[in-house]
Amino acid sequence: MITAAIAVTVLVALTILVHYEILRVATALIPEERHVRPRGRVVLVVFACFAAHTIEVWLFALAYYLFVDVFALGSFGGAHDGTFVDNIYFSVVSYTSLGFGDVFPIDNVRLISGVEALVGLLMIGWSASFTYLAMEKFWPMHGDRMRRLPSARSLRERHAGSHKDGARGL
Repeated sequence: MITAAIAVTVLVALTILVHYEILRVATALIPEERHVRPRGRVVLVVFACFAAHTIEVWLFALAYYLFVDVFALGSFGGAHDGTFVDNIYFSVVSYTSLGFGDVFPIDNVRLISGVEALVGLLMIGWSASFTYLAMEKFWPMHGDRMRRLPSARSLRERHAGSHKDGARGL
């Protein structure tokens, strides 16, 4: 169990570093010029977050591979065939806290999977916060184009007015 505790500490540190660095690089790559559309900036932020999560899932999958297949310090039960793809699958299910239950950890990998769920929750929250801040910064750059779009209220009124029989609109 001490081996798993050490591995979890290293994995948490690596995950935080990976997430921080990818978001830092994404921030540096976002163009500040006004001629670059806000949509492209926000899409870059979302792809950066997704890339960070993908790398982090693969880090935990590598840990499962090392613990189960190399050092035999744990195992999996259920529908786990021992392939690296199964390790990635289990890592995604744990990281996202989805927890299907078709694959389950045994022995030392239980601690790793439990901590992975907590780390995944924190990293997803960090990404959501980062994306919100980016949208808050870039959304006003839409400028006049946003003002020309119809509001939700005007769309509802237009839709309700198109029903001659008195049927309820949106």
